[in-house]
Amino acid sequence: MPENEGQSRLDCGCGYRVGQGRRMPDRPIESVLREYTDRLMAFEGVVGTAQGECDGKPCIKVFVATKTSALARRIPHVIEGYEVEVIESDEIHALDPG
Repeated sequence: MPENEGQSRLDCGCGYRVGQGRRMPDRPIESVLREYTDRLMAFEGVVGTAQGECDGKPCIKVFVATKTSALARRIPHVIEGYEVEVIESDEIHALDPG
């Protein structure tokens, strides 16, 4: 079975408004990340997501076990006006709050 069979590209809802020559997100990044994290995590190889900063602007970071061309085709470069950065990472575990 091909690596990407049965997995489609994420519909990123790439809506944004234009202001002063640049893309302006319509919603806070926290809301966008909450909405899209489960969809991003559904892709095999994605191990986490986070809010971050890219070139001084808020962005969405997607952590993957291994960067592959198949993941690159499915994960959008922009989600609702926020740049998406794909980062190769080890598995992510929540810290013990105690």
